[in-house]
Amino acid sequence: MNRRELFMAGLVMLLIWAGWGAWRSFENHKSLDHNRIAIIKQDQKVIEEINLDAVTEPREIILPGKYHEIVEVEPGRIRFKQADCPDKICVKTGWLENPGDTAVCLPNRAVIAIAE
Repeated sequence: MNRRELFMAGLVMLLIWAGWGAWRSFENHKSLDHNRIAIIKQDQKVIEEINLDAVTEPREIILPGKYHEIVEVEPGRIRFKQADCPDKICVKTGWLENPGDTAVCLPNRAVIAIAE
């Protein structure tokens, strides 16, 4: 490798490192500025909105409908804990923690989403 190629490789590495640092800084800043709001809907109606960053004690919410469902809320996260719907995909989704995370129970027409 000649000096020019070495210089260009170093410059590319520096740009990659700077871009990664800027992206991490943006992600950290974004998560600090906004509260994570979980929205529970059923039949297109908002059942409850929960600020996950303000939750201090675990609690459960029972959703009405054809199928029995329990939503579990803990500090910083939420999930479908239990459901007696046929496929249980909503339960298998697991914990929702980040903006954009979503779990859906189609048979009971229930949705949990963390607002972006």
